[in-house]
Amino acid sequence: MVDSSQLAAQMEPFDSFWEGPPDKEKGYSKFQAFYENNYLDKMPKDKNANILVVSCGPGYYLNTLKQAGYQNVLGIDSTAEQIQWAERKGFNCKQERAFEFLEQASDGEYDVIFCEQEINHLTKDEIIQFMNLCMRKLSAGGTFIGHGLNGANPITGAEALAQNFDHYNTFTEYTFNQLLSHLGFERCKVFPLNLYVFWKNPANYVLIAFTTLVHWFFRAMFIIYGKNNKIFTKKIAVVCYKPA
Repeated sequence: MVDSSQLAAQMEPFDSFWEGPPDKEKGYSKFQAFYENNYLDKMPKDKNANILVVSCGPGYYLNTLKQAGYQNVLGIDSTAEQIQWAERKGFNCKQERAFEFLEQASDGEYDVIFCEQEINHLTKDEIIQFMNLCMRKLSAGGTFIGHGLNGANPITGAEALAQNFDHYNTFTEYTFNQLLSHLGFERCKVFPLNLYVFWKNPANYVLIAFTTLVHWFFRAMFIIYGKNNKIFTKKIAVVCYKPA
């Protein structure tokens, strides 16, 4: 069994949520718009699906799932303050280390494992161990959803890796598919994470138009260099499935 105290990332542990705003309360509406736009359509239609949210923080995705009608959701996070905040909001959550919690869970227990923290906070060996654990704990046909830093973005890719001491790698569409297919996951779909989801703010439409033009330029340059990269958002996510 993996000892979480020996994981490489110690300043920003993999199993704790680090991305929220200083004002946690404002994060619920902000992150709900982000999650609804990027993730909800990847969730199962069955509102009774057994869902585990790893690195749940103060419960931003738990809140989104509750608002969407999901009944059986558990969040875990290694930071006591985050869990205490989520509990005060009435969410079902526990202070746990992710590796140890999954190791102790029953095989096939979860229909969905959703990973809030970027898996870039794990080394390559640790990612393989974590994904193998997820495979074991998912039910037949179960869903894994996770995200990471996009190494294909020529502007943010290298900086994202260097700007945090606990970032150990980046991903592209190809490497996500390479890893997960190698580990036995099926129907892997990599998708861009859209940050501009506040539709009442006119600036979002300007930013969408500008980044679209920039990404077309990146695509053209990659073609010139014989590369097939198509997704250039700062972060990318993946949804994949355990064989039925």
